[in-house]
This record gives sequence, structure tokens and C-alpha cells, in this order.
Amino acid sequence: MEQGDKVIDVYDRHGRLLGIFIHASLWERIGTEVSRIIEKELDSGEKEKIEEVKEPLSDWEVFKKCWDFKYPYDFSVKCGVCGNETTNWEEDREKKFLLTAASVSGLVSFRCLRCGAKVVKKHFKDKITTETIPYRPS
Repeated sequence: MEQGDKVIDVYDRHGRLLGIFIHASLWERIGTEVSRIIEKELDSGEKEKIEEVKEPLSDWEVFKKCWDFKYPYDFSVKCGVCGNETTNWEEDREKKFLLTAASVSGLVSFRCLRCGAKVVKKHFKDKITTETIPYRPS
């Protein structure tokens, strides 16, 4: 195999770079180091996004003040896509979920900070339902 065959640029039909293909023999030599670099880059980018987004905490406080359901509030959140979970999102030192919406109607939603999925908790008179919507880039 020639050097040029080990790394191949992959383009779409309009000539835009989609990514690169790294041959397995090269990946075996560089994969661990490259994976660390990629993970570090993704983590730093995610932290920047978290700092940019303001959680609607005042809406959350109104939601809690207006709580009139017959069951206690469940502070746990679990992502149905990647399995990320917390028993109390409000008290986590290292955020796993970002509050994106809270309304007195009982709808509360979160963004999973591991995979980007949206976790929606719907509070009804007698129960809570949860659904997870996989992340889709816009």
C-alpha cells in the first residue's frame, strides 16, 4: 500500500470535504493519540457551548413554586440514546444535562451533554412520562 492510500479525503458531490478515511494499518499506529486529541477538542467545544447557553432557571423556579401534582418531583434525568444519567440534575457538580425549557404546564426539557439528545419530561396529573429525541444537526 502506498502512502497516499493510507489517508483519503472524502468529498460530497459538490466538492465539499466530508471527512477523511484512515486505513486500519495507519490507525493502529496513531489511533490512541488521535482519539485523545479528538476527545479533548470535542470536550472543550462542548464546554464552550455550555457557557454560551443560559439555562432558563427562572422558569424552573416558577415551575417548582407552582408545583401542585400529588407526587414528589423527580430530579433524575436519563438519556434514552446514550444512557447518560443523573439522580439530581440540579445538584450535579459536573453537568450532565442542560435545562433548555421549563413551563408551568409541566413540560421540562434538557439537552444531554454527552450525545446532544433532547430529553423531555412531561408532568401529568398522575404520572411523569419521558421521551428522548436523538440529536439532529440543523
